[in-house]
Amino acid sequence: MKYNAIGTRENVKIIDTSKSQGIQIDIMEYQKLLGATSYDQAMQLEFMEKQGVRTRQVVVYLENNSVKTEAGALCYMQGNLEMVSGVTAGNFIGRALTGKVTGESMAQPEYKGTGMIVLEPTQDHYMVLELQKGEEIIVDKGMFNCAQGGVEVKAVAQKNISSAFLGGEGIFQMSIKGPGLVVLECGVPMCEIDIIELENDTLKVDGNFAVLRTANIDFTVEKSAKSLLGSAMSGEGLVNVYRGTGQVWLAPTLKIYRQLSSTYYSLYSNIATSIQTRR
Repeated sequence: MKYNAIGTRENVKIIDTSKSQGIQIDIMEYQKLLGATSYDQAMQLEFMEKQGVRTRQVVVYLENNSVKTEAGALCYMQGNLEMVSGVTAGNFIGRALTGKVTGESMAQPEYKGTGMIVLEPTQDHYMVLELQKGEEIIVDKGMFNCAQGGVEVKAVAQKNISSAFLGGEGIFQMSIKGPGLVVLECGVPMCEIDIIELENDTLKVDGNFAVLRTANIDFTVEKSAKSLLGSAMSGEGLVNVYRGTGQVWLAPTLKIYRQLSSTYYSLYSNIATSIQTRR
């Protein structure tokens, strides 16, 4: 069976391709969105284009293999594929409770067989990783997009009270364990990620912009100085601390994007309130 050559369209470019046995994952990027039907839409699209804001989609090709995705991520699929939810009568309650406390979906649909799966478009950025057998990473909630069927994805609790309640990452994060390809969704591009290599070392971070760490790295929250007074005087207070041997991925510019989104939301709310008041 032949599939639509999505990447050959005039306004679409394949920016990343990853292959493993029986699976290929393409990240496609729309260079332009050409469907504006009003002046307002055209103005917004022109601004997005000039600022480099692009729309992206994940395309998965399977050959007698499987892929699991975040719930609701499917756009369309073609071929001899079967979808299973992963939820059974035996694990329904456990998954429901886990989904409640983590904010993640209780089920990750899995698609098996031979065919093409296209996931929903987004303006976030994608990271494609290949995990070896037994290799495990911990990522922020909401980053998981899809993974090869052999990859294990589950919620894990923070190992200590300080990281659970003071680290800004929540009580639970997502554990992803290989082998297989994994696609993560992130608010910053890979070129703005600092990969810090630790070898029996310590990394202290002022803020919750560590988006990924290898599972053998310990995460705690501690005072920035030896005393409470020293921490207060330094202006830093508490810091997130990572210890051990492995990697920590930092996204320092994530704070800027969060501030921009917050500013835009406040401005939009004020304008909407002003219009309602005038009416």
